Amino acid sequence: MKKIIPFVALCACIYSTAHAEIRINGFANLVGGITKSDETLYAYDDNISFSEESLFAVQIIGDINEKMTATGQILARGSDDYNAKLEWAYITYNYSDNLNISAGRFRQPLFRYSSSQDIGYSYHWVSAPQSVYDVPFNSIEGVRLDYNNYVGDWEYALQLAVGNYSVSNDLLELDGRNNVTASIEATYDYLKLRLVYGQADTTLNLRPVAPLLAQLEQTLPADLFNNLKQEEDLGKFIGVGVEIDKFDWFVSGEFTSVNTEDSFLTEDIAYYVTAGLRFGKYTPSITYERVKDEDDLKFANQLVGLPPALVGAVAGLQNAFISDDSTITLGVRFDHSTNVALKADLTKYTDDRDASGNSDATLLRFAINYVF
Repeated sequence: MKKIIPFVALCACIYSTAHAEIRINGFANLVGGITKSDETLYAYDDNISFSEESLFAVQIIGDINEKMTATGQILARGSDDYNAKLEWAYITYNYSDNLNISAGRFRQPLFRYSSSQDIGYSYHWVSAPQSVYDVPFNSIEGVRLDYNNYVGDWEYALQLAVGNYSVSNDLLELDGRNNVTASIEATYDYLKLRLVYGQADTTLNLRPVAPLLAQLEQTLPADLFNNLKQEEDLGKFIGVGVEIDKFDWFVSGEFTSVNTEDSFLTEDIAYYVTAGLRFGKYTPSITYERVKDEDDLKFANQLVGLPPALVGAVAGLQNAFISDDSTITLGVRFDHSTNVALKADLTKYTDDRDASGNSDATLLRFAINYVF
């Protein structure tokens, strides 16, 4: 709340001193979910909960002058006890009809729905596919260029973001320096194509394995340990998206690769494919998601000759973070009005690394999404 008061005061100052136009809009997601007996998925369990993905947000845009605007987004998540935080805060300079330059804190252009990922009303799912969208480095502080134009019948949008990001939570600490992310999205009638490349010098501290890494530092050769730990190492992100929307029906998908070569983490490969039909106010859909991490043992040549216990510890460290799972979701969206959507999703998650099936889960979610 302490962050909200200065921002609102700033907007009031802009209005009173420069007679700027202030525009306020917002959105909210009320999401409930429950799994089958003794199962967990996306922080839901067999007790119905409304806190994991529910949120409320207000976006304030103020005109500084004819060429510049200030934008701030205040967001409160149910998973964070609805503590309001300043999610976005940036200034945009309208250089020309085709080019905008923004500076501050904003979303990286990683995905098809990056800028609207929190706005449930903007897509047909209860939430965007987590196999692809659940990355900790969505937002950065820096500078972004947005360029839009036409080539023949094609419309295209270029985005370039440069800056840094820092994430800290109960699971990890992640710092990304010298981040550069570039994307191009091209649209021709019903076809949309998207390509993204990003990289940053990353430092990662995964809290659950910090004690093990500290022990390995004392016993492994220095060059091998330096390869295992992720400290100012180059991390790369690649994304590809395709969408066909014929209004009565649509099919789309995104593919991503996240990889840091000098790290104990293996390459993370994920994708989803979704399809749906539109019948008036109803949109039934089906979505298939897949995560298949590279499972070859990294730095195997440096492990030759080491004691079996050390080799096992290194292999166990890598295997602990390898994912191999699939998800199928059946969903339906009902457009109640021009700004309110009702949704229900039934998701079946399968962990292909767990032959016992104890990690599999079935999740039912329902949502009310609205914008104002």
